[in-house]
Amino acid sequence: MTGLAGDLRDTNLQEMMDWAVDQSPLGVCLVDTQMRSLRLNAAMCRMCGLRTEEEGLNLRLTDLVATPEAHSMVACARRVARSGKPEVWRGSMRLPGQKRDYAVEVVLSPVSGPDGRVRAVLVVGFDVTKQHLAQERLALVDEANTRIGSTLDMTRTAEELVGVAVPRLADLAMVDLLESVVRGDEPVTDSVDGRVPLQRVASGSVLEGVPEAVAKPGEVASYPERSLVAECLEAGRTMAYSGPGSNIAHWATGARAEQAASIVRYQLKSMMVVPVRARGSTLGIVVFARHQRPEPFGPDDILLAEEIVARAAVCLDNARRYSREHATALALQRSLLQQRQLEQSAVEVATRYLPAQSGVAVGGDWFDVIRLSGCRVGLVVGDVAGHGIHAAATMGRLRTAVQTLADVDLEPEELLTRLDDVVARLAAEQELSGAAADLSATCLYAVYDPVSRHCTMARAGHPLPAVLTPGGTVDFIDLPAGPPLGVGGLPFEEAEVELPEGSLLVLYTDGLIESRQRDIDAGLDAMRKVLSDVHLVSSGPADAIPPLSAVCDSLVNALMPEQAGDDAALLVARTRALPPDRIASWDLPADPAVVADARARTARQLATWGLQEVTFITELLVSELVTNAIRHAHEPIQLRIIVDGSLSCEVFDGSSSAPQLRRADRYDEGGRGLMLVAQLADRWGTRHTSTGKIIWAQQALPGRAS
Repeated sequence: MTGLAGDLRDTNLQEMMDWAVDQSPLGVCLVDTQMRSLRLNAAMCRMCGLRTEEEGLNLRLTDLVATPEAHSMVACARRVARSGKPEVWRGSMRLPGQKRDYAVEVVLSPVSGPDGRVRAVLVVGFDVTKQHLAQERLALVDEANTRIGSTLDMTRTAEELVGVAVPRLADLAMVDLLESVVRGDEPVTDSVDGRVPLQRVASGSVLEGVPEAVAKPGEVASYPERSLVAECLEAGRTMAYSGPGSNIAHWATGARAEQAASIVRYQLKSMMVVPVRARGSTLGIVVFARHQRPEPFGPDDILLAEEIVARAAVCLDNARRYSREHATALALQRSLLQQRQLEQSAVEVATRYLPAQSGVAVGGDWFDVIRLSGCRVGLVVGDVAGHGIHAAATMGRLRTAVQTLADVDLEPEELLTRLDDVVARLAAEQELSGAAADLSATCLYAVYDPVSRHCTMARAGHPLPAVLTPGGTVDFIDLPAGPPLGVGGLPFEEAEVELPEGSLLVLYTDGLIESRQRDIDAGLDAMRKVLSDVHLVSSGPADAIPPLSAVCDSLVNALMPEQAGDDAALLVARTRALPPDRIASWDLPADPAVVADARARTARQLATWGLQEVTFITELLVSELVTNAIRHAHEPIQLRIIVDGSLSCEVFDGSSSAPQLRRADRYDEGGRGLMLVAQLADRWGTRHTSTGKIIWAQQALPGRAS
């Protein structure tokens, strides 16, 4: 220790300071107030590309560090010389002889004399490239966590991944997923002719149009079974390679010729293939490449890429699961909707079901056209609250219930009352099973009679129906609202309107007219305008009348937003009137002797219509129905026969008691009438009116199904 102290005492302190400056790993430079160099250490000489200190003496700082970025640093040094206050300059620059930019931090300190006047500026430079890159990587990871996965759309998520990676990590990025994953299924690695097919989902490049990528989004890119891409899929680990473009093309052995040619043409210098893994399964790969930046991908870049891809993988898998659930719910929804309409002549109908587009699952909206007795038709539009498979399944149950209740010819208000009970029972079942019991739905049920042209409607918390008359008047029929189904507490009321032949009746759910951007009143005004425009077109030449499908499209285009938050159902019906010559009716006295006369009148009318082939069966039906009314009911009694797509026989009477079908014993004198009717007719039933009831029987016309 004593010897060391002696050495220090014998050494000139100025000489020791010179040693310290020269041997410092930091670049040190002393410049005068005119920015001419007075002293440079070895580290600064290396940074400036100088062999000796003498080569740099008396050079201006801008000549010493001859890069565009140096001008701002020199301006900072001049401020220090003027103010006498130290400053720190941060930036990046490419030093002489270097192939990449360096992040530097320069401390500029004033050097003052005994009089306090600044005589020089000490410039000390730090290479902070590693710290800068670490901060950039952290910022990129943070951005990836924020940007990737903003939606449950697989393509959008892949595009967000590419947007984060290019250009800050790579010059080119491509996301390829297994075809089974794109379909929403579980990951399945299929090999076709020794090749692994992957569908390109997204790609991005620093070059406009991504010319380096041979496969475009939506196309299938295939890789050889023994390629590193296939190995990456199988092993689930990152593969990286650096070198000239020809070597990378060889590395991608087995790729299509145009793929290898593209690698060589754009001189890809470094590539890495990162597996997209989530929940223990490999969904695909992400390819990163550099051809503009000279530095290859390093270990830190690989770790960064893996972290970003891992974040995206979870989002892509969530999108895949959502796509599968959405597709399942949509398939269930469409399978439960009416696939084809039964033949009927009361109305011409066009329908639309529009699933939501804003990232939510399908809902429980539905429509239906139900053929009723007496050539009438039931029109239904409903909406189950909520979204997803549960809402779609509930919709199917309610649709079946409506059809069943309509088959027994209930009036609209009575049908909704019974349907409300069904919803209440379904809610009780859910509560017992532990599921949410807040089940509710809205519904509108309308019955149109082409004979009288009357339409009877009732609604349960549903939007008002719209009517466009042939005269061009657009109205929203003022129906009593009624509570939504499942709420209970208030009765349902119906209203009856007369519709001229050729009227358009528009039934819809609230998803068509209401959105976050527009309230219901604005939606109704927009619908009114569309229907008014339809009338203007219809008032022209006959061949200019738009078909109902075009009317539906006009309503959808005008009312449904691009990113709809709710699904919607639309039903447009054009009313028809049954010609009087297709209807025959007779008032009958309550006298058994009139039965023979009723058969005779029926036979003559069928002969007028050219339906002699069904005369015998029709006479039997008329005989049994009229006899039943005379024996078990009271006046007024009326027989009506309607021919349209089928032949209907209807007997009106003044009794409200419904007949009962029963099997007569061997020795019974009666009780076989309705059994005979049920055997002879294709369909039969009873419906009640305000003054009594109607027993009807329907049979197919020769050569036509009923």
